[in-house]
Amino acid sequence: MHFFDRAYEGTPPWEIGRPQNEFVQLEERGEIRGRVLDVGCGTGENAFFYAQRGHDTWAIDFSPRAIGLARERAATRKAPVHLQVASALELGRLGETFDTVTDCGMFHTFLDEHRPVYAASVAEVLRPGGRLFILCFSEKEPTDWGGPRRVTESEIRTTFAAPWTIRWVRAARFETRVPEVTGYAWLAALERPTARPSPALP
Repeated sequence: MHFFDRAYEGTPPWEIGRPQNEFVQLEERGEIRGRVLDVGCGTGENAFFYAQRGHDTWAIDFSPRAIGLARERAATRKAPVHLQVASALELGRLGETFDTVTDCGMFHTFLDEHRPVYAASVAEVLRPGGRLFILCFSEKEPTDWGGPRRVTESEIRTTFAAPWTIRWVRAARFETRVPEVTGYAWLAALERPTARPSPALP
């Protein structure tokens, strides 16, 4: 059984029963725009929040168990979110495009070789000028409790170098159910460049 399926036999520490505050603030500031895809959605709290705020929302997770739980919650809440088992490394298979992609705690799970694959995968479904927001544990988070890999700001900037536009990377907080986890994190705002016009013919 996959690690994340096993995690969802109980309640994983990252499932806090509500959307992550960093994404709530982004939406309230108008940063979350148009049609939204939430990657690594877990049981769907962020996606349900986007839908509640009027966004046409899709959400994917690699764990069938997580998506099953999310579908149960969506039915109970009457949340109009399209939930699907899918890999964040193969988003082109969705056959859809989005104005905003959000990643809450997925980027820090990737091996080094997966990072450029992920960046290319997101670019396939993100419309030109669309935005990707990533929340991941930073290197400032203590390692004595284990958990996922820590990520440096430079690693984010290297993964999303040109032609991506890095709008900003700032210190943030990743909320969990575990009191001893401080949750030091990076929140990154990345933009897919708009297509350049073809040169004018003479």
